[in-house]
Amino acid sequence: MRPTDETTPHRVVSHLSDLLDTRGMTLVQLAELTGVTVANLSVLKNGRARAIRFSTLTAICDALRCQPGEVLEVTAPS
Repeated sequence: MRPTDETTPHRVVSHLSDLLDTRGMTLVQLAELTGVTVANLSVLKNGRARAIRFSTLTAICDALRCQPGEVLEVTAPS
């Protein structure tokens, strides 16, 4: 198995938008609760993130009272 590079699309999907909608929360509110910038949360929410720190994921999960698997999902290979 070869590692992915910048030209290889990743298969990790973010469900942050759905979680925020379900909880009636905005990115600005999540940013205030987590200490993560709105810009960084937006990148994650819109599926443009290439990486996420465990500390960021932990802060998001704490604020949304969820587990990492509810925020991120790995899709099947195509």
